[in-house]
Amino acid sequence: MANKQINQELPENYDELKKAANRTSSWRERFDAVEELGQSKHPKVIDVLTNRMKNDSVYKVQEAAYRQLTKMGEDVEAPVRNKFELIKGTKKTFIRIKKSLPKDHSYEDFKEKLKKMRLDIYDAYEGEKGADFDKWLESEWEAASKK
Repeated sequence: MANKQINQELPENYDELKKAANRTSSWRERFDAVEELGQSKHPKVIDVLTNRMKNDSVYKVQEAAYRQLTKMGEDVEAPVRNKFELIKGTKKTFIRIKKSLPKDHSYEDFKEKLKKMRLDIYDAYEGEKGADFDKWLESEWEAASKK
């Protein structure tokens, strides 16, 4: 892979990739777009990758953008994992959703309503937490009932 030349031109599907890289409802689409954009060293691509590296709510996407930028020879600092809320107001959103459901609702009811109402939050935390997502979300759901 070290012998592979990085294309200096803007990819033909740049507009589509830029949209995918900024799609808040799917961290996987952002990740895939970052990976594909990394094949072209063009100022517009570097701008998109830099933005994802600095501003994405999912660390895996930030890390992928960083990796692509360094592969291009860009002098960038590695992103720092956010230890607090990925999306401001998440805990308040959990409480609001929980209160909007019947008192005897299940964790699955809560999870489905979160997915419908705030896919951006659901997706960001699913991407960040990986295999621990359900365990984490269930504990957040339990904590929200104590408020």
